Amino acid sequence: MRNTARWAATLGLSAAAVCGPLTGASAASPASAPASLYAPSALVLTIGHGDNSAMVTPERAVTLSCAPKASGTHPAAVQACAELRGAGGDFDALAGSGDVQCTKEYNPVLVTAQGVWQGKRVSYERTFGNACVKDAYESSVFAF
Repeated sequence: MRNTARWAATLGLSAAAVCGPLTGASAASPASAPASLYAPSALVLTIGHGDNSAMVTPERAVTLSCAPKASGTHPAAVQACAELRGAGGDFDALAGSGDVQCTKEYNPVLVTAQGVWQGKRVSYERTFGNACVKDAYESSVFAF
């Protein structure tokens, strides 16, 4: 009886070892198309007060997904995705007009973006002198 149980276990493990890779190969066959033809673009955007991300607890955070269509918890996802596409995903290129006047009060506001933009890893951080300076950029990406 012991040999029968041993043979049954050996046959079961052998079958799993031989057939397991075959099952995975069929799942990756050409018949199974990728979930999306678009490169992923999904970001988590945060805003907090302070000048160092290691010391700042985000006060607000939203998600922004831009492919294949704009979505997420961002209040103006369509406009934010359009601005990022126009800037080629370069957050520093989201410059605003220079005709806004702000006080020189130093109350730093830190914005961050983490995630993937068109298939490439993104890690962005910028500190503004105060909320007025941040809002002067007139970009909807960090307007939440």
